[in-house]
Amino acid sequence: MSRYTSATDADRREMLDAIGVETIDDLFADIPASLRLDRPLDIAPGKPEQEVYGYLRDLASRNVSAEDEVTFLGAGMYDHYVPAIVDSITSRSEFLTPYTPYQPEISQGGLQVMFEYQTAMSELTGLPISNASVYEGPSAVAAAGYLARIHNKRSRFLVSKGLHPHALETIRTNAHGFGVTVEELPLTDGVTDLDALAAAIGDDVSAVFLAQPNFLGAVEDLEALTASAQSTGALVVVAADPLTLGVLRAPGDFGVDVCVGEGQTLGNRLDFGGPSFGFFAVQEALMRKLPGRIAGETVDVEGRRGFVLTLQTREQHIRREKATSNICTAQALNALAGVIYLSWLGRAGIVELGELMLQRTAYARRELAALDGVELLHEQPVVREFALKLDAPVDRVIERCAADGVNPGFALEEDGLLVAITEQRSRADIDRLVRTLGAAVAAERTGVPA
Repeated sequence: MSRYTSATDADRREMLDAIGVETIDDLFADIPASLRLDRPLDIAPGKPEQEVYGYLRDLASRNVSAEDEVTFLGAGMYDHYVPAIVDSITSRSEFLTPYTPYQPEISQGGLQVMFEYQTAMSELTGLPISNASVYEGPSAVAAAGYLARIHNKRSRFLVSKGLHPHALETIRTNAHGFGVTVEELPLTDGVTDLDALAAAIGDDVSAVFLAQPNFLGAVEDLEALTASAQSTGALVVVAADPLTLGVLRAPGDFGVDVCVGEGQTLGNRLDFGGPSFGFFAVQEALMRKLPGRIAGETVDVEGRRGFVLTLQTREQHIRREKATSNICTAQALNALAGVIYLSWLGRAGIVELGELMLQRTAYARRELAALDGVELLHEQPVVREFALKLDAPVDRVIERCAADGVNPGFALEEDGLLVAITEQRSRADIDRLVRTLGAAVAAERTGVPA
């Protein structure tokens, strides 16, 4: 018996006798010998708890958080301010401890949270139906692909290269599993090439995947792209940045079929990469193919307002052949943080925040592009993120900036740099970035030792 395993040798012997085998190895007799490990696992001996604690403490000290440096890193996860009210409500035991609503109508508060969340996401995306959240952004994009596949049973996906690379790889992995080929649409001047879409679209295209804004920060022409994609009946899936929708038109305004995305910016901290939540909204015709669950509003026998779990597409709840999802818990607590944050912002606040990001991003873009050895990668409209081209090795420039306590952004191919601006970055922070990045690029160009 080990510290973590309660079964004794006598317990194991009794269990083996009960099922009629001699040894534990007999349980694996049907697995070919070539696939079995014929030696003990190569695991180092254990260490004292105090020593392990010291090791983990030293390991953790190597991390650098957004509070330890002035960061302009984005590329899908962003350093936005999280108001105290988010922690105050999400840390209540009613929300913090529940698992999944197997008897949902008992948990009226939890169902109301789902309903309010769905309402907020529906209004934000401009689409009539939202589910109660999914796991995170990239898997939401891939789930939209599966929805499209079972909706029209076509065999090709067209994916803009402006989609987040993580989402693109997730689509590829999932599409391989359900027999759909994935083709990329190139970018021209920072946005999806409309002519390339028109040339590639056909009756066998199940869905076209776009991002708004795209991975390079550029605002796409959703109206033209959607019209071209839907000309042969393909679904249009847009991965949207929710905080930009305070200043950009909602995807639903353009007739987009599905809007998905990463919800981290809505009241969820960076937390070294997670957890967060994904959102998923659709046109009404696609409601019964939506993954996850939908909470609905009703009245009880006495006419009082109440909430029910209206739709679940998980195989545990319906016939397996009808299921379109295996989502169980989703990210309800993170989605709760999202709806609290949106309620805190309000209709006016999300617009004001978007305008603030627009102004600071425009200032940063102009000042950085004026530096020697720095130019814009594209000149498309942007909201809070933009791409630069450096006349110096981007990795070494980032290292020099980091030594001065500034993270200038995300390294792109061919010495590109993706810079993100949030309301956390003041004008003084931006000026510091301009000085630091300018000095780092100049030092690399002239060969000054680091």
